[in-house]
Amino acid sequence: MSKGIISVLRFTSLRLRLVVVFALVALTAAVSASGIAYWLNREAVLKRTQDSALNDFRQEMQNRAATLPLRPTEEELRRTAEQMAGGSAGYSVLLIGERDAGKPIVGASNPDVFTLADVPRSLRTAVGTKRPVTDTNDYPYHLFWQRTQRDGTPYLVGGTKVDGGGPTGYMFKSLAAEKADLNSLAWSLGIATGLAVIGSVLLAQVAATTVLRPVHRLGEAARQLGEGKLDTRLRVSGNDELADLSRTFNSAAESLQKKVADMSAREEASRRFVADMSHELRTPLTALTAVTEVLEDEQDALDPMIAPAVALVVSETRRLNDLVENLMEVTRFDAGTARLVLDDVDIADQITACIDARAWLDAVDLDAERGIVARLDPRRLDVILANLIGNALKHGGSPVRVSVRTEPSAGTAEDGEDGEAGEDGEAGEDLVIAVRDHGPGIPEEVLPHVFDRFYKASASRPRSDGSGLGLSIAMENALIHGGSIAAANSTDEDGRVDGAVFVLRLPRDGSGIARELRTRSSQGEVEES
Repeated sequence: MSKGIISVLRFTSLRLRLVVVFALVALTAAVSASGIAYWLNREAVLKRTQDSALNDFRQEMQNRAATLPLRPTEEELRRTAEQMAGGSAGYSVLLIGERDAGKPIVGASNPDVFTLADVPRSLRTAVGTKRPVTDTNDYPYHLFWQRTQRDGTPYLVGGTKVDGGGPTGYMFKSLAAEKADLNSLAWSLGIATGLAVIGSVLLAQVAATTVLRPVHRLGEAARQLGEGKLDTRLRVSGNDELADLSRTFNSAAESLQKKVADMSAREEASRRFVADMSHELRTPLTALTAVTEVLEDEQDALDPMIAPAVALVVSETRRLNDLVENLMEVTRFDAGTARLVLDDVDIADQITACIDARAWLDAVDLDAERGIVARLDPRRLDVILANLIGNALKHGGSPVRVSVRTEPSAGTAEDGEDGEAGEDGEAGEDLVIAVRDHGPGIPEEVLPHVFDRFYKASASRPRSDGSGLGLSIAMENALIHGGSIAAANSTDEDGRVDGAVFVLRLPRDGSGIARELRTRSSQGEVEES
């Protein structure tokens, strides 16, 4: 489904626009050319037909109608009209004469086809109007014509009057054949226009494929580069703009690969240095710890002037020992060698044991039902709880409230799937532990950085009792379980900050995460070998 949507989105972008533009250009050009061709051919066909008919009619009026007597009979008019219509021009003729003054008579070649009613009044007026003879006008009467329609059939109507008092004649020619020819031409031009549009669409597809294939390869290469495949390169062919773009991409990818390799080497060297330094410090620290333990046992018997110095040495040695242990833990996370040792843990008992071991029972309120069992690493959970509760006691003060609940996991809630149930039926559930204090809260500018390593909320107090790694180690332990920790401020009914709250969310069954870690570890060993 997602691939189909991606294909549709890809087609409806540049490809579709190219096809539409090509089709519109071809349609506009074809319609314009067809329209011009149709109009020119129409005018040529009609002009040729009407010129032939009108010239023939004028000649017949001069040769036949002009020979009629001044007062012709109706029979003479009819016979002459039939003779005039009998030619090859194929039109009907109507002749109008005068038997007496003011008494017109009509002779028609075919009264069933053409009568005086078929002659437009405007044409009759123009034909019957006598014009003065001048230097620019040699004749008092002229030949006029007009195109008209009857029952959907086009006709050409022309008329003139014989000079010197002869009859008035009208001709009536059907243009049905010309209309059929023009309709055939229109159909031909329409088909040609459609074929031109189809051809342009096919051509646009070919052009779009030619243009977009390198663009698609560039996009795929960029995606692979974003996924970390820094050795991705494009095959360069030609000397056009797309080839220049491919060369630029390859150059940028090569530069990025080199920089990432340099950074990785420096980071690896830095991690190795921290790990080696921490390891080397453990031996002298072990000796120092043994000495400080002896000094601490004999502290009451020491000189009062020396006792404070001994107490400072003892506390600083312990602090240094904690810092080295934390640094070694951080290097294990960075190196990807941290592992989960899972066990079924009663969460209420685990939290109670954590706060009891550190003598926090009187300062912590626990809201947890017994019987909530989760499969996780108890040592790492203890580290998380110790850091969160210790941080709350240090910066927020007692009482610190720790509450435990279970919730459906985010993936299960969204997908609506039941998942595979574990032995305790905890599959698809998250363990949520909230640690809340009642102190001044966390400043807004500090909230985004509370889990950063060695971050100090105040630059004026760069040294503190802790190592600055506690919360970051807690977050790393949560992440290795597939969980997370969120920090926020809680407010009272008036909207005032009345403490900070840290929410730990872990999968209730970490078996899947542990298997994934083992798989990654085995793959890494194979790659290294």
